[in-house]
Amino acid sequence: MKYVSTRGAADLGGFCDVLLSGLAPDGGLAMPERIPAFGPQEIEALRGLSYPELAYAVMRPFITDIPEADLKRLLHDTYRAEVFGHPDITPLTALGDSGLYLLELSNGPSLAFKDMAMQFLGQVFEYVLERRGEHLNILGATSGDTGSAAEYAMLGKARVNVFMLSPHGRMSAFQQAQMFSLQAPNIFNIAVQGVFDDCQDLVKAVNADAEFKERFEIGAVNSINWARVLAQAVYYFKGYFALGLPAGAEADFCVPSGNFGNVFAGYLARSMGLPIGQLVVASNENDVLHEFFTTGTYHVRPAARVAVTSSPSMDIGKASNFERYLYLITGASLGEVSGAQTLAWWQEVGEGRPVSLAGTPHWDAVQASNFAAGRSTHADRLNTIREVDAEFGRLIDPHTADGVFVARPHRRVGVPMVCLETALPIKFEDTVREAVGRSPERPAKFDGIEALERQFTVLDNDVEALKAFVAGQLEGK
Repeated sequence: MKYVSTRGAADLGGFCDVLLSGLAPDGGLAMPERIPAFGPQEIEALRGLSYPELAYAVMRPFITDIPEADLKRLLHDTYRAEVFGHPDITPLTALGDSGLYLLELSNGPSLAFKDMAMQFLGQVFEYVLERRGEHLNILGATSGDTGSAAEYAMLGKARVNVFMLSPHGRMSAFQQAQMFSLQAPNIFNIAVQGVFDDCQDLVKAVNADAEFKERFEIGAVNSINWARVLAQAVYYFKGYFALGLPAGAEADFCVPSGNFGNVFAGYLARSMGLPIGQLVVASNENDVLHEFFTTGTYHVRPAARVAVTSSPSMDIGKASNFERYLYLITGASLGEVSGAQTLAWWQEVGEGRPVSLAGTPHWDAVQASNFAAGRSTHADRLNTIREVDAEFGRLIDPHTADGVFVARPHRRVGVPMVCLETALPIKFEDTVREAVGRSPERPAKFDGIEALERQFTVLDNDVEALKAFVAGQLEGK
């Protein structure tokens, strides 16, 4: 399988090449040259596989440059009950007889769904770098959970350093403590004076400097990394099979979304043949995606207009993975995917102009892709946390609450609605306590984490300052 860029570059190499490279040279995102699809009988043959076996079946068509035995070993080493706390890895829980289900994705080391892909990245990075005799310096941005998931996955990896940018003062106290309390020579936390989108833009700006990127061996673990998206597609298959539906029956999925990577993984799974009906995008007050799927206009929010909310991991005004979706939409609307069209749209986005697809063949393709959307407020989150706790005896975090709140009006009679759990509630203790009057359960290994010594560097929102910091840390190694 070869990879191409959403903006037109024709050959980015194989999976291992795009794994290490982050952004494409033209600034686009890596995509497979085609999306392999399973037929109905092939889908049914996947039912009953263990998680690592299922991961191999789903991911192998996209990973043809790692030997079969090695890839199977990497996946078995990644998806273990000892790491994810349950033999099913992603157990499915029914919320009574409401037709709603929670797909538990947050039982990994950092207590967030990002572990599902990041643990695989830690394994496969080490494998590829060892065989190539190379090193990698990961430059990433986090709104809260990607950072800790990446750092836990890369902790102590001899060939990997992690430089993780986060918006200064905008994560929960638990999220900050998870990241900043790590004391490891290959982990560098950088608190940027700005919002998540500023952090993300800094990462992209560094990647756009080809000379700097090559000199300092810069790579990425954000959801712009194709391996993240691909690994996340697996749990849609696992969740679907856990429902025990008849062959070919549809299930709907609702996904709290800020950067569009998690829900795009669901779109990938459906494109591969999984019988997913609706993909429901749940937004908080930063409702760029909700606005697009209801009006046809994609209008990014400048940093000054990104609201600070009680579901902070979704406080994002520009969804990077949305570029992958639009790239595929051009194929559905024009008969072939067009990097030129995606590039033109993203140039408009970069200049702060809205991109409107309403009234065009592209909008027809969007509607045919069967996405729905909704948004919630702080009050909605509190009420939903309170109601789910009272009705089903289950505490959920505020992002998962966004998903449950938005999912409810989109339920279809006789069709299960699977809500993706995105984090354990302890990561957002203050909001959960505000909702139900008590603190959520805390895993013993995180007792007292907020009191630990923290190690991080505050930087201005300036790409040259960031480059100087990265260079200063690496030139002495």
